[in-house]
Amino acid sequence: MRTWMLRLAFVALSPTLATPMTAQPKDLQAKVKEVFLQKLAQQEVAATKGADDFRKGFSTDTELRQDIKNKQIADYREMVWTAWREANHDFKEDKLIAPHALKAKEHGAWHLPAALEPNATMPFYFGSKKDAQSPAPLFVYLHGSGPKAQEWEVTWQWAQIFDDAPSLYFVPQIPNEGGYYRWWQLSKQYAWEKLFRQALAYGVADANRLYVLGVSEGGYGSQRLASFYADYWAAAGPMAGGEPLKNAPADNCANIGFSFLTGADDMGFYRNVLTSYTQAMFDSLQLAHPLSADKQPLFRHRINLVPGKQHHIDYRHTTPWLKQFSRNPYPKTVLWEDFDMDGRHRSGFYNLQVLARPSDNRTNYEMNINGNHVDLRISDVKYTTVQKDPQWGIEMKFHRDYSEATGGKVRLYLCEQLVDLSKPVEITINGKKVFSGKVKASLQSMVSSCAEYFDPCRVYPAYIDLAY
Repeated sequence: MRTWMLRLAFVALSPTLATPMTAQPKDLQAKVKEVFLQKLAQQEVAATKGADDFRKGFSTDTELRQDIKNKQIADYREMVWTAWREANHDFKEDKLIAPHALKAKEHGAWHLPAALEPNATMPFYFGSKKDAQSPAPLFVYLHGSGPKAQEWEVTWQWAQIFDDAPSLYFVPQIPNEGGYYRWWQLSKQYAWEKLFRQALAYGVADANRLYVLGVSEGGYGSQRLASFYADYWAAAGPMAGGEPLKNAPADNCANIGFSFLTGADDMGFYRNVLTSYTQAMFDSLQLAHPLSADKQPLFRHRINLVPGKQHHIDYRHTTPWLKQFSRNPYPKTVLWEDFDMDGRHRSGFYNLQVLARPSDNRTNYEMNINGNHVDLRISDVKYTTVQKDPQWGIEMKFHRDYSEATGGKVRLYLCEQLVDLSKPVEITINGKKVFSGKVKASLQSMVSSCAEYFDPCRVYPAYIDLAY
């Protein structure tokens, strides 16, 4: 326990935590910090009460009201992020350990809420390669579905071999075997969001160089997590997996790098066939969306069936490919199929936040920003299964039907990287003008977006709530 506390002190009291105030009074920063502590507590209560409460989430809105001049945005953003970091330092919870050398095999553990998974403790290795300096690239590496102690050990060994240093690695062990041996379940979503939040708040991870990869069961998991949390990743690299695309819509992986390697003869659970379907979908999306609104390649992928290989392939080719990518936190084209993972939807994605879903179907969002015009296309999505495996009943191939969505409400966050905040903004949804005018920067927007995304790049100064 003493060793744990020493490690915790190292991380929590990092010199980068206390960013000096520039123009804002300390009492305002203290008020913002108190709001953040309340939001962190609300999030924890939702997770500990039960699965339904965790799925429902909580409001990130705040009663703090203060308009901000555009020339003050940088100072207020710095103040808000500092208050967020201090709140995370003070909040009583299991913490990340300090990242010592990965080869030293230092590990910590998080206790996951019993309401989401009984008797669930997630041990993890968290360490650096070649003395990576903070903030460093962070690789989240998920193991396969054999005996968990053995799989964790092998994954730690492979992590040291991969050619991606200097880097950080988070290598978790699945808490329980059997029916809970899935990396995408609610209890694990709790863990991933804790990881994003703490790694970014502590300043140890580069917010624009987060990567996820995995092998076998970890390949399935990393493919799902790539799609569900695409707005956090720079790139993703599932291996020896193969999810039906309904479980991991490829559209969401616009703007990130995506590598997928599976043995050409890996026929177990149709992994090779499902990998080929993923390849075909990414290729099709690339043809349909070659460039984003700001003329950047939208789909950058490498999906290969490795000739002559079954379930075991050479894992060393993934991270060198992933590490060439950095996240663009402000894409001017966003594609998002809002799907549930273990019954839970994301409440936000990039600069969009869902305030009211239009129906019980999935919702597809396409956002394009050209100058100060924001165009949103919002559709209901209905899936029809067109191919099902006769042995296990795996739904393998689908047709999607789209229809114009109505009755929903979405929040559009904006910042100076997306539009010129000194000029009027025009917004259309499904071809109809829904807003035209100046957008005001506010403290409320910064606090709400920070609590929503816990991302230093997404402390947005302005938002507009839009019904459609």
